Amino acid sequence: MKWLLLCLGLTLVCAHKEWNHDVVKSNFDMSKVSGDWYSILLASDEKEKIEENGSMRIFVEYIQALDNSSLLFKYHKKVNGECTELFIIADETAENGVYSVFYDGYNEFHIIEAVYGDYLIFHVLNFNNGKITQVMELYGREPYVSPKLKKKFEKICRKYEIAKKNILDLTKVDRCLHARGSLAQASRGGCLSLCSDKPLVMMPSDLREVRARLAAGKSAPGQADALAKEA
Repeated sequence: MKWLLLCLGLTLVCAHKEWNHDVVKSNFDMSKVSGDWYSILLASDEKEKIEENGSMRIFVEYIQALDNSSLLFKYHKKVNGECTELFIIADETAENGVYSVFYDGYNEFHIIEAVYGDYLIFHVLNFNNGKITQVMELYGREPYVSPKLKKKFEKICRKYEIAKKNILDLTKVDRCLHARGSLAQASRGGCLSLCSDKPLVMMPSDLREVRARLAAGKSAPGQADALAKEA
């Protein structure tokens, strides 16, 4: 009986290590990021940006790694109740793993964590009219993910001081799933709605400071602390 329990314990440990090995937190292979994705959870420290009609309330369909190291995103956005296509090209910055794009201002984003065949977690910093806004996104390879993964996303949001009440479950709203097409469509049609045709610019100094502070687990300057009220 003891040997049986020991073997069972070793099996669980090995399985746990194998599962953790799939989690990537740096040196991402963007070719493995390519493919279809679904928007699952969306969070921001400025909730208005992700609520209905908010500029950041967009629903991913796929990501495609381009030969020049840029990334092509296809999204859908509700405009006057109708699903419209939105194509965005993000360019790699001088900082490894960080991408920039002009959309509702200047944005820089990076992947926090990925399991290529399962999910991606993004952190976005939006700089617009002198204001900095954080956005967090959870994408899944399937339309729905496990409650455990949603809890993990909530925990990461807390690290960036984004309150739970500012996390939206997009699986409970119309994500324009009926409007999704094929990956080949983009390579044939190019950018139909929006492209980043502006040159890469230097990141604003205050945006750089915020990224450094957040990476160190500190609050962003002027960031409201709503987490204490949830305890």
